[in-house]
Amino acid sequence: MLMSIETKKRDVVLVVDDSPETLRLLTDALDGAGMTVMVAMDGAAAMRIVDQITPDIVLLDAVMPGIDGFETCRRLKRDAGLANVPVIFMTGLAETEHIVRGLDAGGVDYVTKPIVIEEMLARIRVHLGNARLTQSARTALDVSGRFLFAVNRQGHILWATPQAQKLLADHHGAQADDFVLPPSLLQWLDQTKGKGSAKTQAASLPDNPQLRFYYMGETAPNEFLLRLSKESGTALPPEFTSELGLTTREGEVLAWLSKGKTNRDIAQILGLSPRTVDKHLEQIYAKLGVENRTAAAAIATNATRRNS
Repeated sequence: MLMSIETKKRDVVLVVDDSPETLRLLTDALDGAGMTVMVAMDGAAAMRIVDQITPDIVLLDAVMPGIDGFETCRRLKRDAGLANVPVIFMTGLAETEHIVRGLDAGGVDYVTKPIVIEEMLARIRVHLGNARLTQSARTALDVSGRFLFAVNRQGHILWATPQAQKLLADHHGAQADDFVLPPSLLQWLDQTKGKGSAKTQAASLPDNPQLRFYYMGETAPNEFLLRLSKESGTALPPEFTSELGLTTREGEVLAWLSKGKTNRDIAQILGLSPRTVDKHLEQIYAKLGVENRTAAAAIATNATRRNS
């Protein structure tokens, strides 16, 4: 019989509870299910553990002496490397206010004691599967070269593609993880989220108008997706775009085309797909009454000179 040379990676579960009986019960059950178990009896110990090892999932008692589970979860979620690790709360408190409090702190689920092992294992499998799908999607975004990142309601970065991290670091002068949306952008985010037209609106930093932020939607509870775009003052005059019936986005595409940028370059600069750029160019050619990019670029160049 042939045996696989690869061994399946064991999922790492961090169990945080001040009850030795609960720790023993869960450790035996999780180990029997083929998982690696780490245990902590309070929030402080949990934070020390995650400084060394990143778990795949956390089972967290809500009520503990010292740092309770709610505060422990909030501290875990402030760490960019742990922001996407699912946290399941465990407690004997079944009131709605406690459940809501746990979810607001960053938890993805809530189970009441006494714990039913079969149910707990089923929930763990579901949340591990969801976390893997989310990670796969983010990896795909990384590879595609998109300038995307997500923040919570407080404006702290939860995750970012490498391209967005570099752009933020270049303009912020520090690590991207240290970047927090300023009050003006937090107000903009609050006003635009949930609106159907929000995706067409952009905002910029008060001290850096070239760095533009576009709201893309809410991807998870307390997780909002934003797209970055670095504007270099390359845009057609508003009067020109309106006169020819071009949208703002079409004006941006045409302006970059007039600078000699390829469709792929334009897509990268504006955070669009090449296919979307092609569609915009089709509309631009039709509105300008031209058949190719050379003619369109000539019109844009002449318009820029007249308005400069």
